[in-house]
Amino acid sequence: MEFADVVRRRRMVRDYDPDRPVPPAVRERLLEHALRAPSAGFTQGWAFLVLEDAADRDLFWSVTTTAGAPDGWLTRMRRAPLLVVPLSSKAAYLERYAEPDKGWTDRDEARWPVPYWDVDAGMAALLVLLTAVDEGLGACFFGVPAERVDALRTAFGVPDTHRPVGVVSVGYPGAEDRRSPSLRRGRRGVEEVVHRGRW
Repeated sequence: MEFADVVRRRRMVRDYDPDRPVPPAVRERLLEHALRAPSAGFTQGWAFLVLEDAADRDLFWSVTTTAGAPDGWLTRMRRAPLLVVPLSSKAAYLERYAEPDKGWTDRDEARWPVPYWDVDAGMAALLVLLTAVDEGLGACFFGVPAERVDALRTAFGVPDTHRPVGVVSVGYPGAEDRRSPSLRRGRRGVEEVVHRGRW
């Protein structure tokens, strides 16, 4: 698929065909492409928790959602045969920038105007989303509720050095996918968001 088509077709898919797993070769391409994301200082301070066994996915949903009957959104999202949790490591970036070629030996987080560890993991997640489109799959990026992060860490042995920046669900789109009502707001045009030369 042409890159422009991949970008145009990228959207958040919220329903999946539970009977069509993501082929292993495609899963590996998703992850290999994620590793091509840029990272400050080539730190590559990300990690990816890959959940494709039914028991692992069920555990994920049980520790990240509230008890009770799932709503329509959750029912459809739980059908995804693959979940990829991109994680960022602030410590990796602080360590990398204390190396001789960078020289910030104090490891002071204040030197970072934005948390590039999260930005870089987000860019890796975007490459997973775009690769899914290129492979004819659907995908959705969504967050882990703040109050559920510790339960996720405990359930899957995620070290304190890493935090989830979100989750990417992946699979073949299901018949009940519904577009977000937020799309009614319309896409902002270039003339609204681009400031050439100055604001």
